[in-house]
This record gives sequence, C-alpha cells and structure tokens, in this order.
Amino acid sequence: MTGAARPLPGLPIVAIMRGVRPDEVLEICDGLVSRNIRRLEVPLNSPDAFRSINLMKKHFGDAALIGAGTVLHPDQVSRLAELDCDLVVAPNFDPDVVAATKSAGMISCPGVFTPSEAFAALTAGADILKYFPAELNGPPAIKAWRAVLPAGTQIMATGGTNADTLAGWMDAGVDMVGVGSALYKPGRIASDVIAGADALVRAYHELEG
Repeated sequence: MTGAARPLPGLPIVAIMRGVRPDEVLEICDGLVSRNIRRLEVPLNSPDAFRSINLMKKHFGDAALIGAGTVLHPDQVSRLAELDCDLVVAPNFDPDVVAATKSAGMISCPGVFTPSEAFAALTAGADILKYFPAELNGPPAIKAWRAVLPAGTQIMATGGTNADTLAGWMDAGVDMVGVGSALYKPGRIASDVIAGADALVRAYHELEG
C-alpha cells in the first residue's frame, strides 16, 4: 500500500514543531491530539529530534500520524524507519530520499515549488507534494497546478500558513496545510501552542459552515 492510500487522521493540518525538545513534546502533542490535530511533525534540525519522534510514536502512534521534517539524506530515512515513523517530509525533492522512504513503507512528502519538480516527485513515487515556500506564490498557483496535475494528487501548502490564511489555501484546492511558527516556535509553552491550535480549529470549522 502506498502512503497516498492510507487514510490520514484528524483535521487537514500538519503541526510542524521545529525546535521542540523531548522534555516538552509530549505535553504539546497531547494538547494538539485532543483538538483533533493528529498529523504531527518534528523537523530533524530540532534538538534530539529522533528521541522526540520516538516518544511521540510510543505515546501517540495509535492516535496520530507521526512525521519527521527536514529529512535530507537516505541514512536519516533509515533511522526513522527503525522508529516506525509514518511520514517523511523534506523542504526539497531528492529522488534518493523518496526512494528510501517508499522502500521503508513510509509516506513520502518532498518539497516542490514548480510544476517540473511536482511531476518529477510524483514520478519518483511521492505520496504528498509539499508546496514550499507557499507564501511566495500564494493560493492562485495551486489553482493553476490543479489544471495539470493528475487527479487525486495530494498537496500540502507550507510556509506562511496560519489560521488567517487557512481558508484561502483550502479554497484553492490544497489537501492540507503545514503550520509551523504560527503554531510552535522555541520558547513557546504548551498553553500558547494550544491557543494557536484552537484558532486553527476554529478557522477550519468556519469553512464547514
């Protein structure tokens, strides 16, 4: 089964916790999961990121999709596979990383910014396209992409995404948004992250009417 065939849990929001520490990650994730934000990512340039991912997988693996971000090398993919990580996210498209991810049975989400990169990533086996940095071209670009990408292509907009811009991205046709500094940044305590999560949840439910 490819990653694209897996049902993804929770709201279409990927919580990106760049800089989170292992000693705080569980409290933060508990608040996110309780608000149905169940797609959780720790970039590998965070302090002791593999330990955080291991803790998240052990405590929330049955309730959430546990992902790693800023995955740049196949050897990092191998370490993530040992932790039974679910999702591998990158800021760039590297066919070797995609191949290693798919070989290990994980969901591949490489970063792309042009149609050429998007098609190359899909050909390599990517399950989700991370449109990054999303704010530079904005939602109109996604509408243009949808006219040429294969039906059913999964797109995650990341970069400048927050509660205020969520509606525009969803209306443009993305399948999910990755939210980083608008939700978590180093030094932000769990209650602040939860307040940001509440704002995202409200914005999403407003779309539903």
